[in-house]
Amino acid sequence: MASKTAPKNVVKKSPSKAPAKKQKSFEQTLWDTADKLRGSVESSEYKHVILSLIFLKFVSDKFEERKAELIAEGQESYLNMVEFYTMKNIFYLPEESRWSFLQQQAKQDDIAVRIDTALHAVEKKNKALQDALPDNYFTRLGLEASKLAALIDSINNIDTVTDREEDVVGRVYEYFLGKFAATEGKGGGEFYTPKCVVNLLAEMIELSGQDL
Repeated sequence: MASKTAPKNVVKKSPSKAPAKKQKSFEQTLWDTADKLRGSVESSEYKHVILSLIFLKFVSDKFEERKAELIAEGQESYLNMVEFYTMKNIFYLPEESRWSFLQQQAKQDDIAVRIDTALHAVEKKNKALQDALPDNYFTRLGLEASKLAALIDSINNIDTVTDREEDVVGRVYEYFLGKFAATEGKGGGEFYTPKCVVNLLAEMIELSGQDL
């Protein structure tokens, strides 16, 4: 009777893992965001639109971080008290100014009005911001609601917790000056002049140890 050959050990190949999705860089996110504005507004306006939204995202992330801190400390009764945020140099945000609220409302036809309302509400709640934010800027700009929704979606990818120590405002300036100012034949001075949220951000978005 013929002897049976012992089966050879078969080495099973482990299924290859799908490559991890690479997170977009800060600059790539800005490029994608600006790309959604092309043909709708002048390139000299890009930074005003995007910085206004980055401002809301940035201060909202800091607000939510502080809110979570208060909850962790068992101080839920102070969640809606402005001074418990300003004492940490954080702007208090009413609900309509919070990024999560804007995200929920992003598909609404009146999203431009809602963004303007968000900016106005945070200004009203924080005396340091009085007359510093643009009035009805997004409503006057007349951007399509779908483009604003796409902008909100893109800016949501910016990790302000990671980027907060890296001069977010300076990087945005440098990016837009390099990419668009030269292309449009605009001088650096003209690119910097409008007095609105851009000026405010340079001084206030990364407050540290100052009184609000």
